[in-house]
Amino acid sequence: MDLEEIKAYLHNKKAFISDMDGVIYHGNMLLPGVKEFVEWLKNNNKEYLFLTNSSERSPRELALKLERLGLDIEPSHFYTSALATAAFLKTQCPGGSAYVIGEPGLVNALYEAGFSMNDYNPDYVVLGETHSWNYEKIQLAVKLVMKGAKLIGTNPDITGPVEGGIAPACASLISPIEMATGKKAYFIGKPNPLIMRHALKTLGCHRVEACIIGDRMDTDIIAGIESELDTVLVLSGVTSRAEIENFPYRPKFVLNGVGDICS
Repeated sequence: MDLEEIKAYLHNKKAFISDMDGVIYHGNMLLPGVKEFVEWLKNNNKEYLFLTNSSERSPRELALKLERLGLDIEPSHFYTSALATAAFLKTQCPGGSAYVIGEPGLVNALYEAGFSMNDYNPDYVVLGETHSWNYEKIQLAVKLVMKGAKLIGTNPDITGPVEGGIAPACASLISPIEMATGKKAYFIGKPNPLIMRHALKTLGCHRVEACIIGDRMDTDIIAGIESELDTVLVLSGVTSRAEIENFPYRPKFVLNGVGDICS
């Protein structure tokens, strides 16, 4: 398909699930075409959800961040790996407890799901992206997992994009606990189809009515494929066109950025 055919196809979609880092912004820099894309979503009455594997911020904090970048989006249009993790654990162990290594977005999501914080005998050790990772916390997490706590990671990202490069993400931060205990973490975020089902339920639509837009083949695109959604890879993030060939699967469409959809 040429660009006009791709646009016509996507314009018929009812709902759009979009990644954030590398699709909407890099750090505190809004990417080209994003304002126009958001305006197009609103003007055409599309359902949309910004889905991020980051667990650091709550939907309200994400909305405020984008407001600072010039976008007016309600918190209800954001869904995070922290929310998906809390929803999953609520079904597994209602009213349970957790030792959390993470930022307020994760802690608040667990509180709202009915969990209590516990650093003595928790049901789970839960780890997400954090700036307060240190040896003492890892040492305690290892002790708690060895005593029987289940190990949960909010997402399986090894790195994440930041201004000027990359930073270690959840899978990198949790690996010392896995190695020391011999226990493998269960990760909730993309590409786990669980978070995709939560996103579709939030949007109130069927998978054939939606598509997922992302910049990573190993999380966004494979998540869409495994959940049977149409996939759009944008080249505004961490993946180049040449790097697509490194994977045994392909996105349905490849665009330079989300602005191509409404240009």
